[in-house]
Amino acid sequence: MSQATKEILMKVKKMVPPMLEKFHKGQMGRVAVIGGSEDYTGAPYFSAMASARLGCDMSHVICEPQASQVIKTYSPNLMVHPLMRQSSHASTSDSASSIAKSVIDMLPRLHVLVIGPGLGRDSLMQDTVSRVIEAARKVDMPIVLDADGLNIAQTKPDLIHGYRECILTPNVVEFGRLCKAKGLDPTGLDNGQGAEKLAQAFGGSRSFRRVLRTTFRMESRRSLATFLAWRKAYLDKIWDHDGELDKHELLALAAFGGSSVTRECSRLAFSKKGRSLQASDLTDEVYVAFTNLFEGSSSKL
Repeated sequence: MSQATKEILMKVKKMVPPMLEKFHKGQMGRVAVIGGSEDYTGAPYFSAMASARLGCDMSHVICEPQASQVIKTYSPNLMVHPLMRQSSHASTSDSASSIAKSVIDMLPRLHVLVIGPGLGRDSLMQDTVSRVIEAARKVDMPIVLDADGLNIAQTKPDLIHGYRECILTPNVVEFGRLCKAKGLDPTGLDNGQGAEKLAQAFGGSRSFRRVLRTTFRMESRRSLATFLAWRKAYLDKIWDHDGELDKHELLALAAFGGSSVTRECSRLAFSKKGRSLQASDLTDEVYVAFTNLFEGSSSKL
């Protein structure tokens, strides 16, 4: 681990809430994953469960009814809401606006949205989340766009342009598509310059573009939402701290923290499973990965 990485992780550690008796349920984060179509139930589950394992108090999945029946069988620890609709399952009275309203009504109960895992490309699902993004932006709610949620950034870039509370988590292929949508050459992929250019094209903050040079290619989607929720707890000062980090720097640090935990989960899981590595193996390593990076005698800091 480089000295620069250690220094950034030390800053990330400042936003991690201590475990105090005075805290009550919900203060450590209320995250909702919006996705989960009939054919894709694993992705929203893994995303929501990673948030819960990292320390998020309340982890929700907002999905299609057929997906909800399956996801509920995976774990009783998640709150699953069958509010989304695919075109093939929608009634004549279902519209993107009416479906989105039921999701938007939940926003006051949430701190962070993760949009995209298992969402699919169905037009009704995509139009619904577009309206949810509009509503979330009005109340300045942090959003993580992942997987099929990134299609919104490609097809409706104005929805997120300049919105500094929105973080995109593309893989290499998705990154290339986003660059193409913005008329950019993804040259510099390996050293983060391409990611910085893309962030700039979407109106990202300067501090966030800087941290991308170190963060890029460390997938943050699994753990990022919890760090964003902790960011809110830090800004709300629910515990005593020096308050030296502002909201924009904290946004970049949350992205770095989520990326670092996910990368450490991958390292730990691969060391045990090798070629047989599965998505669920990463979730099992969340506690150890977090401890390695931020706590205990084994801390890498």
